[in-house]
Amino acid sequence: MFFLAENRRHPEFRRGFADMAGVAPGIAAWGLMTGVAMVKSGLSTVEALLMATTVFAGSSQLAAMPLIQAGAPMWVILATGFCVNLRFVVFSAHLRPYLMHLPRWQRLVTGYLSADLTYVLFTKHYPQPGANADERAAQMAYLAGNGGINWASWVTSSVVGVILANFVPTSWGLGFAGILALVGMLASLANTPMRWVSAGVAGLAAVAAFALSLKLNILVAIAAAVTVCLLLEARISATTEERRVA
Repeated sequence: MFFLAENRRHPEFRRGFADMAGVAPGIAAWGLMTGVAMVKSGLSTVEALLMATTVFAGSSQLAAMPLIQAGAPMWVILATGFCVNLRFVVFSAHLRPYLMHLPRWQRLVTGYLSADLTYVLFTKHYPQPGANADERAAQMAYLAGNGGINWASWVTSSVVGVILANFVPTSWGLGFAGILALVGMLASLANTPMRWVSAGVAGLAAVAAFALSLKLNILVAIAAAVTVCLLLEARISATTEERRVA
């Protein structure tokens, strides 16, 4: 957490901050358009500002906006947000070994502050959980610096988008900058054949299931990529073992 002094004083805090700073402008552009979309969907300024400062879930917010505008039932809006954010179940399962040494309240706050790029940059920088107290402290400091600027850039730009909603047309398409930031991070992570397979399967599955309601194509893409890669890894392990025995 970026408000803890021991994290802010650690050198890894600045490294995490610097790593996220490179993609923060894309996140800010995405947040700006989300703020505009909230007002355009029919929310009052107060409601939009409340959502902008408390709901830290860009994809889920954007998925909910058309439903709010169409007057969809509350359960449909909540179900849509739940489905879009199911990917964080996968993220949290991966991050669990990194965070279990923290008190519960810190784990909850860290979960709230964690986003797609936060997760990607953190796991890229730290492929394995810390083996001792010093390593765990460094990882938490990095995560605090990383997540801090990500959250601040998103919330600040969303609030600006709400305030300037009548002056920033959604036709500008600034939200695409956030997608480009995610694509850039994906390209940097696809550095092994298995990761290329995972990205390809997820992309194909997401497109094939695009017509599903509630953005369920995202869940289908994750499930397809995980299933295919697990099967391939099992096959590769079995083949390697056969060769070793032979």
